[in-house]
Amino acid sequence: MNRLYWQTLGEGSRDIVLLHGWGLNAEVWRYIVERWTPHFRLHLIDLPGYGRSQDFGALSLQQMTDAVLAQAPQSAVWIGWSLGGLVASQAALSAPDRVDALITVASSPCFAAHDSWPGIRPDVLQGFQHQLSEDFQRTVERFLALQTLGSESARQDARMLKSMVLDLPIPPVEVLSSGLDILNHQDITAQMQSLTLPFLRIYGALDGLVPRKIAPLLDERWPQSRSAIIPKASHAPFISHPDAFCTLINDFLREQNLM
Repeated sequence: MNRLYWQTLGEGSRDIVLLHGWGLNAEVWRYIVERWTPHFRLHLIDLPGYGRSQDFGALSLQQMTDAVLAQAPQSAVWIGWSLGGLVASQAALSAPDRVDALITVASSPCFAAHDSWPGIRPDVLQGFQHQLSEDFQRTVERFLALQTLGSESARQDARMLKSMVLDLPIPPVEVLSSGLDILNHQDITAQMQSLTLPFLRIYGALDGLVPRKIAPLLDERWPQSRSAIIPKASHAPFISHPDAFCTLINDFLREQNLM
């Protein structure tokens, strides 16, 4: 059986599963870990095929979710960033009794723009897929630059994200391509309406990949959930604005009696 890279840290009794975004790995959370280890038991995971979880090929969203659920605690708060937000959301749909609360960060139930839905233009995602086979490193660097564009610390944040990719094993092209395929085609908006568990959605006001326009649209479609927008943040608010990010989550979990 293939196993994920999985590291557990922290002193608290409440489990938190942390899921990263496309092309990256669990190291993205290192800059907020120290804030949370005194209060929680953190589970840092490299998603299937990414980072140190190399024993996986291209998987569907459900297959990725099943792989994480197979090793996850029986009860935990799930926090997912970007593509990881889709995986965390699918976990809440597949095993709601195991998800104490769901928190998505700069994520969307449908990343691709269509009709009046704001998001990433499908031709942009298709372009990245095409370029992967020609120049892997440059394609990933371009995508990372998009994730930090607009924030006051964009260059520093982009360098940080780039180092996290290059310091660990590079995901196979087929894994990266299937991840982009999920971002381009997956839409779980309708299914998510049935969720009744505590649900917080966090956005960056300057995010060019998951526009803040999505927040009020989902406020209306998912009245059981709550949204928060971090000013001056882009697609990686936990890196550019860690204090504001952690305060939002701490306050939410405290309100839910989960902290």
